[in-house]
Amino acid sequence: MAKGTQISALISETTRQLMDKHVRHNGVKKGHLIEQALLHHLQALDELPAELIIHPRIVVSRKTGEEMLRQAEAGPTPALRELMRDGD
Repeated sequence: MAKGTQISALISETTRQLMDKHVRHNGVKKGHLIEQALLHHLQALDELPAELIIHPRIVVSRKTGEEMLRQAEAGPTPALRELMRDGD
C-alpha cells in the first residue's frame, strides 16, 4: 500500500455529521471517504468547463437574499407555470 500523507482541515459541524452518518451507513473509513471525495472533486474541476461546476455554497448579499426569499414566497410566475406546463 502506498504511504499516505496526513492533512488537517476544519469542517463545519453539519458537514461532520453528514460524513459520520455516511461512514456508519456504508461502513467505509473516514480517510477513504475523504480521499475519494477529494479525488472526485479535483477530477471534475480538471475535466469539466468551469461554468458547469455548481458550488455547494453560493454567497449573496443580504439584499439579494431577501429579494430571493420574497420571490420564492410569492409563488410561481405565469411565465414559470407556462414553462413547466410545456409538453403536457
